[in-house]
Amino acid sequence: MDKLRRVLSGREENEELGLTAQVLDSTSLSFSTRVKWFFICFAAGILCSILGTALLFLPKAGIKLFAVFYTLGNIAALSSTCFLMGPLKQLKRMFEPTRLIATILMLWNKRGLAIIFCILQFLSMTWYSISYIPFARDAVIKCFTSCLS
Repeated sequence: MDKLRRVLSGREENEELGLTAQVLDSTSLSFSTRVKWFFICFAAGILCSILGTALLFLPKAGIKLFAVFYTLGNIAALSSTCFLMGPLKQLKRMFEPTRLIATILMLWNKRGLAIIFCILQFLSMTWYSISYIPFARDAVIKCFTSCLS
């Protein structure tokens, strides 16, 4: 089909192409193929992540199997977007302002994420604990809204 397009557009077969154009011509996939492989990789990633989470509860090797399958699941799910736009566009777009926070959280080292999750767990425990005190949540919400406004 590409050869037919080249002939119809007046571009000859032996015309010199740049390296980038040659790579793009040789690896182009149709949109439907890209979407299909996106869903296949994304579903495989989700399944691996769920399997890894389920394996977490095995007695001895559960932690190791969890780490392997959960990591493979995340890699498969992240790489699935390469089928939609290509790896270079994905790398460029992952640092756009709308995706910057998610990218930082994804790439940040494990200590930083552990600290964030510890803080979130402490806050959720506090929020849960004050739910047993009548009107305590309302008081905390009013306190924070008055401080922010």
